[in-house]
Amino acid sequence: MTIRTILEFPNPVLRQKAKPITVFNEGLKKLVADMTETMYDAPGIGLAAPQVGKSIQLVIVDVAKLEEEQEIMVMINPLILDHEGSQVDEEGCLSVIELTANVKRYKKVTVSFQDLDGEPKEITAEDRFAVVLQHEIDHLHGILFLDHLSVLKRTLYKKKVQKLLAEKKA
Repeated sequence: MTIRTILEFPNPVLRQKAKPITVFNEGLKKLVADMTETMYDAPGIGLAAPQVGKSIQLVIVDVAKLEEEQEIMVMINPLILDHEGSQVDEEGCLSVIELTANVKRYKKVTVSFQDLDGEPKEITAEDRFAVVLQHEIDHLHGILFLDHLSVLKRTLYKKKVQKLLAEKKA
């Protein structure tokens, strides 16, 4: 397993629409293993393939019940089938550094996806887990949680990133 580099805003790969996965092979399993190690090293609770430079429809999320455990759910070609309600929850992102903000999301979602063997699955998630799924699935459409914020907050954040990038170059 290899820890991969997590791309950060404004990397253009993060804005691409990810391609569906049609081949389920050892290469895909290796990518999932690498993403798992990368996510826990960051540390995070979800990671989408575009965040590690692969513009494919693959998401992993930590579904462990206890903090000290690790249990990954692999979601390939996920699609939100149904949703209801709304909630506001604080979000952060491994690709959007130094920013957390309250984001309005659906309270409950039903998602269809394929597992690592290509088998179709469906899950209904509520509350925080629903937020995590929506956040990660957004990545597959080139959407960052930043896009759910007000124009003012987005503009302020973009200026902050420009300043950080300028400091890195200096």
